[in-house]
Amino acid sequence: MDPTRRIAALEAVPDESTYVFRVVETDGDANEVREAILVRENGGIECWLNYCQHFTHIKLDKGSGASMRNGEIICENHGAYFEAGSGECTFGPCEGAHLPDIEVAVDDGAVYLADDAYDLLGPGPIPEDEVDRTSTSNVEF
Repeated sequence: MDPTRRIAALEAVPDESTYVFRVVETDGDANEVREAILVRENGGIECWLNYCQHFTHIKLDKGSGASMRNGEIICENHGAYFEAGSGECTFGPCEGAHLPDIEVAVDDGAVYLADDAYDLLGPGPIPEDEVDRTSTSNVEF
């Protein structure tokens, strides 16, 4: 595997939470940094973009791991539950929606970005000084 696409050691992905990292779309706006999360599921690793599907500017993992219960990732803002294996929202305001997936591969004890639609930027959330504070609200004041 390409060492420049190595996200993390497999042991860095927690059993009952998530591991957050940064990517950028290869075909999109090169300035739009996105966050993604790794989660363990049925002996494997799944990867999702780190945004609730109710309000897509809300992060599931805010930097210290997302809350989980019975194999589901919880949005602490809205109470939505997402299946770790399928990304489907099973409860909450966005029930039936799916988290956007990112393809990853596990090789020799490490997790690699295998999705050609993204380039790896590094571990951790987007630094606070780089967060876009532009409103995404539909409400006019």
